[in-house]
Amino acid sequence: MTAQQPQRLSLPGLDVSDYRIEAADRIMTPALAIYPGIVDSNIDITLRLLGGDANRWRPHVKTAKLGFIMRRLAERGIENFKCSTSLELSTACENGAADVVVAYPLVGANARRVKEIAEQFREVRISALVECEEQISAWRGSAIGLFIDVNPGMNRTGIPEERAAEIVQLARAIQGSRQIFRGLHYYDGHLSSLDLAERERVAHLGYDHLMRIVNAFGQAGIPIAEVITAGTPAFPCSLSYGGFTDAAFVHRVSPGTIVYNDCSSLVQLPLEYGYRPAAVVVSTVVSRPSPGRFTCDAGHKTVSADAGVPTCAVLGEPGYSPSKPSEEHLPIDVMEGLGPAIGDLLYLLPRHICPTVNNFDHAVLVTGGRIVNIERVTARGREAPMVNR
Repeated sequence: MTAQQPQRLSLPGLDVSDYRIEAADRIMTPALAIYPGIVDSNIDITLRLLGGDANRWRPHVKTAKLGFIMRRLAERGIENFKCSTSLELSTACENGAADVVVAYPLVGANARRVKEIAEQFREVRISALVECEEQISAWRGSAIGLFIDVNPGMNRTGIPEERAAEIVQLARAIQGSRQIFRGLHYYDGHLSSLDLAERERVAHLGYDHLMRIVNAFGQAGIPIAEVITAGTPAFPCSLSYGGFTDAAFVHRVSPGTIVYNDCSSLVQLPLEYGYRPAAVVVSTVVSRPSPGRFTCDAGHKTVSADAGVPTCAVLGEPGYSPSKPSEEHLPIDVMEGLGPAIGDLLYLLPRHICPTVNNFDHAVLVTGGRIVNIERVTARGREAPMVNR
């Protein structure tokens, strides 16, 4: 299997009949369809893997996006969330969150907006990330807690994991500023391209570094309340790391993709976990431009192309090979047979569901093959750029 071929979708148990929608010809396409029953099943699986302890999961709601889904998580006892934007933050606060970490470097007006939201939702514990003393000043005078962002080698944000003394010194500076030091944030998403055995080996080496940082805090007499690790790719690795068991701190994992799943997550996670796709894109065949090729209305403004080509797989049709999309068109090559007719509907499983959900204003909720409601994708996009008064 290569990274370009989401062949995992042909595995037994993934049946297109589980996703077909009655009277689907009433739906304007492309459309985002979400299946709440499968969402619930994915939540159940995650809680089972965490020993039934909802307090150990801090899902990143950049995937869920809908207030409807955030409420569903909260109703199951999952009240600790992670987010990246002020709109995701306010949506989480409005839909049952008790504790939210904004896991994105915030400065200027963006930081001021988060402080405004914290004032609006005083019952919600809100925290941010910092990686240098200069960033602390943005939060002075507020109730915002601060996590130190540790760079595990992804080289996107954070202090390199080898610099334990610098990380401890930053915690001292946070305490000296009278802000609340909450703990460490360690996102190892760069391991996603490795097979599971190698991913676990490399992740555990990183967690060894992380525990050395924790030990340095202990020697400095600074308590750590919480350590956050693991998006979806590293989730199995965090589960199997013995150092997080019975630790003095609360260890939380933050996978968010597993609420819906996609081509990538189904390859990255062990099959025996039992996760299933809970969100698909319904698309219509609009053209047959040449023999062996047809086109549907699911270009990269619909199904995100950020993870590469193919951008998706066609449920129930392993012989269909999606090609490079343009803005509104997705050409698909037929490996064998005649292929679909113009007007036929396809059910597409994105390679990366998170930005795909962000492409839609509304989602169709489907239960038992029937449309039961239409929900707004509440946290789609961003707030107006001049929200501060």
